[in-house]
This record gives sequence, C-alpha cells and structure tokens, in this order.
Amino acid sequence: KMKLATLALLAGSAAAFAPSKVAQTSTSLNAFESELGVQPPLGFFDPLGLLDDADQERFDRLRYVEIKHGRIAQLAFLGQIVTRYGITLPGDIDYSGTSFASIPNGWAAVGAIPQAGLLQIIAFVGALELFVMKDITGGEFVGDFRNEALDFGWDTFDEDTKLSKRGI
Repeated sequence: KMKLATLALLAGSAAAFAPSKVAQTSTSLNAFESELGVQPPLGFFDPLGLLDDADQERFDRLRYVEIKHGRIAQLAFLGQIVTRYGITLPGDIDYSGTSFASIPNGWAAVGAIPQAGLLQIIAFVGALELFVMKDITGGEFVGDFRNEALDFGWDTFDEDTKLSKRGI
C-alpha cells in the first residue's frame, strides 16, 4: 500500500509540471503585435488596457508620449547623478548670495531654491514642453524630435541599424 501511495503522489506531482494546452484567442491587441518593442516572453504588454479597441493613431500618440517622458526621466536621473557627485553650476542662484553648491540634493532642493527660481524652472520646463520637445516636421518615426535640426549621423545608418537602435 505504501508503494502505491508513493507512486500516486509522484504521478500527481509530475502532472503539475506538464505543459497545459491554452487555446489561442484573438483580441484587438493583436493589431499591435508587430510593433517595435514587442518582445518575448510578454509580447505586446498593455497591463492597464489603454489600447483596448484602439486604432493606430491612438497607439502612435501613446508611443510618442512614452518616448517623450522617458527621455525626460532619463535627463532627471542624470541630473540627480551629476549633482550628487558634487558637480554644480558656478556662482549664485540669486542676488542674495545663495550659491548653487549650497543647494542640497534630491527633494530637499525644492525647499532650498528661492520661489522665483522655482517659478523660472517651471516656466522653462513649460517652454520646452510647448516649443521644443515636440515633433514639428512629422519626423521619420513616432518620437523623432530631430525636427531637421539635429542628426548626429542618423541619416548615414541603413534601415536595419536604424530599427535596431530604435528598439534598444
């Protein structure tokens, strides 16, 4: 009886690791399965369902916003690294003699910057948002903010290299 019970337990536990057959279902998300950035094992990943019943225009708009804000987050992270390393602008941040070097790192900087300085930062970011960080010319692809002004050799790459660099 003990051998039979052991054999039944082994057979039951082995079945837990056997692959199960899952029926393939077709959804509206399959329309975006061939887009740049879709990679195994997840495939097209939209956990919030922002693209349920969406068209290509909606997809392109969300891709544009994702790329734009991703670049802004990268710049913010780089700013954190640089200032925490101790690199600051020379001189004073205001006429009362508060030096850039005296401003602390991280969120503590928000309270240390004079109010007029914070308003200038907000105005500068708003100007970047409205006039600089946008696709004026239509670009070669969604998120192409070169606007025929910056190139850095992009036009010298072949199509496979361009696709690879955009996918990184």
